[in-house]
Amino acid sequence: MGVVCVYQWPIPEGKSGQQSVEILLKRLQELGAIKTGTFCVDCETYQSNFAPIKNVYLLHNTEVPTTTFAVLENGLTLVADNLLDIFMLKLKGAYNIKGNAKIESKGQRFELVDFIVKVGSVSIGPSFRGILVEVEYTPCDVPGNCFELLKEFMQGFMGSSVQSPPQLISGKMNELYLAKFTVQQYLEHFNAFKRVQAPQPAGGRV
Repeated sequence: MGVVCVYQWPIPEGKSGQQSVEILLKRLQELGAIKTGTFCVDCETYQSNFAPIKNVYLLHNTEVPTTTFAVLENGLTLVADNLLDIFMLKLKGAYNIKGNAKIESKGQRFELVDFIVKVGSVSIGPSFRGILVEVEYTPCDVPGNCFELLKEFMQGFMGSSVQSPPQLISGKMNELYLAKFTVQQYLEHFNAFKRVQAPQPAGGRV
C-alpha cells in the first residue's frame, strides 16, 4: 500500500453534514476524480471486567476485509484475521462490548491518477459526528518522501485545513508505512469525536 493521511474536515458554518460532504465530492469531481465504490472503517470498544479497567479497540477497514485490527490503550496493535472478532465475543467473562460505542466512517471512494480519496461521514449509531477525509498516495511507502505532494493535492480540494502531517504520521516520516497506521489514525479521530457533543440531533441530514 501507499502512504495514507486522515484528516477531519471542518463543517462550514450553516451547512449540514450531507451538504458538507457534497461540497467535497463536487470539488473532487471537478478535479477529475472517478468514483470507484464505497468504503467503511468501523470501531467497537471492548472494556475489561477487572481492575484496572482497560479498553481494547477492534477496527475493520473494507480495504482489507479479511483483517481485524486490535489496538490497546498503549497503542500496541495486533493484526489478525476476522476470527479475532469471534475470539473477543468468547471472552465475555473478561471483556464486554462497551455500551453503544460503535463508531464508523463510511462514504464514497474516488481515484485520481495515483491518489485514492475517501470522504466519510462519521457516526455513532444514528448520530452524525463529523467528516473524515482519507487520502492515499499509492506509489510511495515512506511518508517523508511524499507528504509535500500529498499536502499540495489535499489543499486543492480541502483548502487550508491541511498544513502538517497527522500527529501519528509526524513521528514516522522516515519509516515504511504499514496498514495499521491507517486504522490508528482513524482511532485517534474516533476517540476525539466521542469526547465532544454531537453537532446535530440524530436524523436524516447526513
